This record gives sequence, structure tokens and C-alpha cells, in this order.
Amino acid sequence: MMKPLTMRGWLYVVVAIIFVACKNEDSKKTFEISGTITNGRAKTVYLEAVPAGGTSGTIVDSSALAKNGNYKLAADSKESMVYNLRLDQNKFPLAAVINDVPKMTLNVELNKEYNEVAEKYDVKGSPVSQEMKDFMYKFNGDLQKIYVIMQKADSLNKINPADSAISQLLAERRQVADQILDFSLNAIKKANNPALFLFELGYYQSTANEPGFGLAPMDIEQVDQLMTEAVGRFPAHERLKAVKSEIDQKMASMKKSMESKWVGKEAPDFSLPDPSGKQIKLSSFRGKYVLVDFWASWCRPCREENPNVVQAYNKFKDKNFAILGVSLDNPGDKDKWLNAVMKDHLTWTHVSDLKGWESVVVGIYDFGVVGIPYNILVDPEGKVIAERLRGRGLEAKLSEVLK
Repeated sequence: MMKPLTMRGWLYVVVAIIFVACKNEDSKKTFEISGTITNGRAKTVYLEAVPAGGTSGTIVDSSALAKNGNYKLAADSKESMVYNLRLDQNKFPLAAVINDVPKMTLNVELNKEYNEVAEKYDVKGSPVSQEMKDFMYKFNGDLQKIYVIMQKADSLNKINPADSAISQLLAERRQVADQILDFSLNAIKKANNPALFLFELGYYQSTANEPGFGLAPMDIEQVDQLMTEAVGRFPAHERLKAVKSEIDQKMASMKKSMESKWVGKEAPDFSLPDPSGKQIKLSSFRGKYVLVDFWASWCRPCREENPNVVQAYNKFKDKNFAILGVSLDNPGDKDKWLNAVMKDHLTWTHVSDLKGWESVVVGIYDFGVVGIPYNILVDPEGKVIAERLRGRGLEAKLSEVLK
């Protein structure tokens, strides 16, 4: 999707690091979980040590299910971590818990029609596991709201609606997405257990990489601050320190590649054809603030970011502000480019030489290291005043300069 390891690619690294850090530890502390699983036909239940935000992991114990559904599982673990219960080889886990207490009870009622999925589950004796359950239920409930909104948008798109109707739905999606971010940040900052902290952080970040929801992944600086605060709260947690160390290394590499290249400098001019073949120069926008937005129809993160760009454009287009969309679509993909422009309601000027990563603008602006989406904000005199504006950051910067 992107040429290099980009911001969103880095976010997957966070979850992978957490998984690696959760393995290969000396066993010192015993953890026991027991309960009853009803409405099931499985013969065996497994206990898995899992990565934060993940759904599968390493099997650490198993138990044959009694006729009444009773089971008992145990694990030796050095410190707090996340565990899943899974039946047989089912695709989905039944529930997730954290070993904050030596013993807990977990009762699961499976769906009678689809008995691979839990209808509900109750945790007793583990306050942290209950807190994790409450987090997931609230988080997933709000995701369902976004799903309903996007179903409405898909239905409207089939009847060629007015831009205002789609914009309203996209604004609703963004509002719910912002609420999910605020809720998650609040929960992560208040987490009183290091495994819960890692779980909630990983849960949000991994979900933010899924298409369609419009969630904005937390950026490097934000995650760094959260991790630093968590290590301060839980200094004895070895996995947390290992995660922090690995992320520090990744951040150092990412920050080096993402250092500002153009802020304070004059934006290099270029000329590319619009869909009709007319050559459009960046310099033709002199006298206006212009966001030069590098993207492509094949780039999922670009498409996910487009609603934010649309909202910013609609808010500031009457304040001496314009957007020049520069596509990195590939040779022969003109229809895909223009269909994406139409579907995403990108009602500003668009240009492309349809050469993908061989486009002349990649060499001129040297953003191949950080990938796309990438943008620069140019002032009326042609000087670059900002780079890589995303989500809330885009509107915040435009509000600052377009008073």
C-alpha cells in the first residue's frame, strides 16, 4: 500500500513488539482460572497468552470440558499479562482476562445458534479483567455506530446524492471516531495495570488501521508520552520496559526519516496535467494558501484520510484556501483515479502524470521515505509553512493561519 514503512505501518510494529515482549519469561507466579461454559459442543478449552490488541497467541494450558461445562486452567507467569480462552480450534476466542489475582472465575454462555461465539461472559474476582471487558464493550459499541453510518453512506452513494448529504454522514462518523479516541485515551491514561494499559493501547491502534472506521491512529509523540508515563507508573513491569525500549528504537528511526524537509523554504514549482490534459502549475496558486495533497486511489490510508481533507476544505474554501490534489496512481489507472476523486467527493483541482512512484513530484519533494498520504501547506508567497498535516492537526493548522 505504501512504499516504505509509514506511520500506520509503524503502528502494526507496536502490536508485534508487545507480542514478542510477552513471551519467553521465567515462570514464577501461578495463575488459575475456572468456571463453566454453557451451550457448547467443544471438548477442550485452551488458555492462550496473547499480544495486546490481538486475538491469538501461545497456548499455555488446556482442559477437557466436563459434561456440565466445567473447566479449570492454570499458567505460570512472572507478571501481569493478557490471556484468551479458546474452544477447540475455533477462530474466535471466548473471552480475555488479565491475571491480576491468583484465582478468578470466568463463566461463558455461548450463542445457541452459533456456539463458537460468546453470547455473554461474567468475570468474578478480577477487577482488572472486568475493566478490560467494559473497555471492549464500550469501544465495540461505538464502532457499531460508525458501521451504521457508513452503511447509510454506501446506500446514498448508489443514488448519486448531494455532496451535503454525504458530508453530513462523514461528519457524524468523525464525531463518533473522535469520541472513541477520547474514550480510549482516557482509559489508557487511567489504566491501573500494565497489561491493561498495553491491551487498551494495542486495541485502539490496531483497530485504527482497519479500513472504514475513520479512526485516527495516535502518532509517535503521543504514544511515546503514554509509554513514558506508564513506565513511570509501573517501573517493575519488565514487558512494559521492553516494549518501551523497542518503540524508542523505532521512533528514533521514524523521526529521522520524518524530519521536516521543506518548512520555511520555498515550495519547488512543478507542472502536471489535470484529467483533461491541461498543465497545472503549483505557482498558479500564488496569492492563496494551498494544501498540496499527495495521494493515490490505491492507498488505503489516503482514502481513510480523505474525509478529514474534505471537511477541512468545506470549512475553509471561502477563506483564500485551495487544495491541489497530486495523485500517484499508476500508468493505465486514470479511471481508478477519477473514480476515487468522485467517490470521495474531492471537489478541488487534481493533477497526475500517472507514473506512480516514478512521478516527477516524488523526486522533487523527496517524500518517498515517509510514503503517502503526504502534504505540504504553502502560504500565498509560495513558502511551505507545514508538512504532514493529518486529522485534527490539519484543521488546527488551517484555523491558525486562516483567521
